[in-house]
Amino acid sequence: MPHALLIDDDPTVLAAFAELIAHEGFETSTAGTLADARALISKENVIIDVILCDLFLPDGNGMDLLKEVQRSTQVILITGHASIDTAVEALRMGVSDYLTKPIDIARLKAVLANILRTQHLHAEIGNLRGELRKLGVFGPLIGASPAMQTVYDMISRVAPTDATVLLTGESGTGKELVAQALHDLSGRSQAPFLPLNCGAVSPSLIETELFGHERGSFTGADRLHKGYFERASGGTLFLDEITEMPFELQVKLLRVLETGVIMRIGGEKPVPVDVRVIAATNRRPEEAVAEGKLREDLLYRLRVFPLQLPPLRERGEDIERLAVHFLQLLNQEHGTKKSFTRATMQRFRAHNWPGNVRELKNLVHRAFILSDEEIEPTCLPSQVDVKASEEPSQMRLYFTVGIPLAEADRRLILATLDEYGGDKRKAAAVLGISLKTLYNRLNEYGFEEKSPCPV
Repeated sequence: MPHALLIDDDPTVLAAFAELIAHEGFETSTAGTLADARALISKENVIIDVILCDLFLPDGNGMDLLKEVQRSTQVILITGHASIDTAVEALRMGVSDYLTKPIDIARLKAVLANILRTQHLHAEIGNLRGELRKLGVFGPLIGASPAMQTVYDMISRVAPTDATVLLTGESGTGKELVAQALHDLSGRSQAPFLPLNCGAVSPSLIETELFGHERGSFTGADRLHKGYFERASGGTLFLDEITEMPFELQVKLLRVLETGVIMRIGGEKPVPVDVRVIAATNRRPEEAVAEGKLREDLLYRLRVFPLQLPPLRERGEDIERLAVHFLQLLNQEHGTKKSFTRATMQRFRAHNWPGNVRELKNLVHRAFILSDEEIEPTCLPSQVDVKASEEPSQMRLYFTVGIPLAEADRRLILATLDEYGGDKRKAAAVLGISLKTLYNRLNEYGFEEKSPCPV
């Protein structure tokens, strides 16, 4: 059961709070001064999940506690002397929420329910991270490399919060899938997740797509149109390629992020929205700012929690894991049982993957279409080649003592040919025999070459 510490110098208020909060599912402790609260916080056997603290106490200011509690402890300030400056300062210092007296009971219950939901999500994500990541699966993401384990850790920490996240990384690294994982593992998972590619929408239309418009606001506006912010309210809005958003529109986006209110085009009344924004770009944000593509103040507002995604070439065995995953999906869809040859996998490992996961997925689909039962290197584009293919292979063959020399020759020749993806010229060069001799030997073995895939 989560533990709540209530701090107020009015015993009547403390008693009422304690009863209400206990009814909401919390174990409660109370303190009338900062000194009493510090004594409770310092106890080693007491883990406090949330602190509800009066701003003004006999021995100090409630915000003084922020420096003394663990980062995982949420602090909610309560005061009868509210001001905008005080609220802004409290939120800037890391207060989770700010309530004014007399307390709105419905609002307090909503805050407490959110704390319980966040704790549940942390536990759920911890289990997911501990069990599924061993299999190389984390929500919609595939991969078990150290680089992806770091990404999973970051997702686990930020997903249950409402913090704005800025995803960066090369094109094709899976930024939309990460955004989807952040949404699915948040308290907003039952609400909409809407992606919008800012570079794919005409500059003249993106404002109405984001904020909507009123009927009659311009020629052709024959009905009220709700934009992405309204349709995603309660959920998550993913703004991909944020640096492609028109510079003048970025001011309006910044205002919405700061106020939680939009204005439809042609509208006169502000419309409140509750949206978590996740943004992404394949450019270096600092360079976009220097080039006048991204407002610096918007960058800081979006980059509350930055998350860099690794390129596929830095993910080691994830390349094979992803290739097999994509092939399994295609086999399930078409009722087939196709597989990769070892030589094809070698090509995958050697390729640099400039297009990252997107390139790999499309390449697997192409090879699937061109192949029969096994996907050979001949089904791959010519640019997917083996590095240092002229060097001796590290593959080893083992023979039983007494095996006929002709049989050993046969196995060695066929294994070498397979190692170099069916390339007879390379295989002959490595074996130290002429291409003609290789062809003669293959004819003796009755070797039937698979029909090459058309390119």
